[in-house]
Amino acid sequence: MTRYAPPPRRVLTDCVRSATTAPSLHNSQPWRFRIVPPAVEVYADPGRLLPVTDPDGREQLISVGAAVFTLRLAIRRAGYQVRCELLPDPDDPALAARVTAGHPLAADATTEALAAAIPYRHTNRWPFARVAVPAGAIEKLRDAAEREGAVLTVAGPAGRDAILGLARAADQRLRERDDYAAEISRWTGRAARHDGVPAWAYGPGDALGVMPVRDGAGTLAVARAPVAFEPHPTVLVLATDGDTAADRLCAGQALQRVLLTATWLGLAASPISQPVEVPEIRALLTRRPAQMVLRIGYGGVAGHTPRRPVNRVLLDQPPG
Repeated sequence: MTRYAPPPRRVLTDCVRSATTAPSLHNSQPWRFRIVPPAVEVYADPGRLLPVTDPDGREQLISVGAAVFTLRLAIRRAGYQVRCELLPDPDDPALAARVTAGHPLAADATTEALAAAIPYRHTNRWPFARVAVPAGAIEKLRDAAEREGAVLTVAGPAGRDAILGLARAADQRLRERDDYAAEISRWTGRAARHDGVPAWAYGPGDALGVMPVRDGAGTLAVARAPVAFEPHPTVLVLATDGDTAADRLCAGQALQRVLLTATWLGLAASPISQPVEVPEIRALLTRRPAQMVLRIGYGGVAGHTPRRPVNRVLLDQPPG
């Protein structure tokens, strides 16, 4: 039997660097990695949990899942088979996944296209063009979610208006929570940081009051006059069959595959997070557990929020 050479540590380090570009709540980047060739272990970082907005860590696991998918994709693009185990150690719940590089295997066209989209994926908080998203593009996004074990539903006109109404109600309830403003302030509006959302990354408020735009930067925000957002946005709901930790990690992988597919198709995306952050409102969104609400469309170029250097997210190797 021919033995294969596992990828060198520098290749796995580059793959981790790609994984750190994944989206996360308030760009909190709640992940850590340990490289144990030929595997990379992915951990949820409890020190980066947002206790007011995300007390049970649901969105944190979605963020970690998005990083897991990006890591899988980067290893495949590097030319290796990939095996991914979710929650591989019952005694260590912080260990979200172990992603192992297998035998050499050339990347296929879909892998190449999605991987090429990694540097260009970013949240766009500005209004989108008043142009309908083609049905063919929607179908590709649905397929992307399904490939990762999730369901992506496109809201019709009545459903869209209902979801936006629930999002506005949820936004108001979040604002009423103790310490909510302080938590938002901790993660937004500050310059010269490797995490969080800087003030320049926030778009304007909606002059019509339809879109629930989170004022993340608060008093530190760049002053912008409200503008009218698209009157009929395309709203998608990502859901899973269950709501366990594994389901949430799968939702994160599906979310990132959807977002990278959207980027590949020239679409912009922005989360509408508020309705899934209030449990009683989240329960009204879909029959299945709703994990994320997205707005997609055609938008201009938006900047990339900062990322921590890879040496800040790498854990030491376990003692041998």
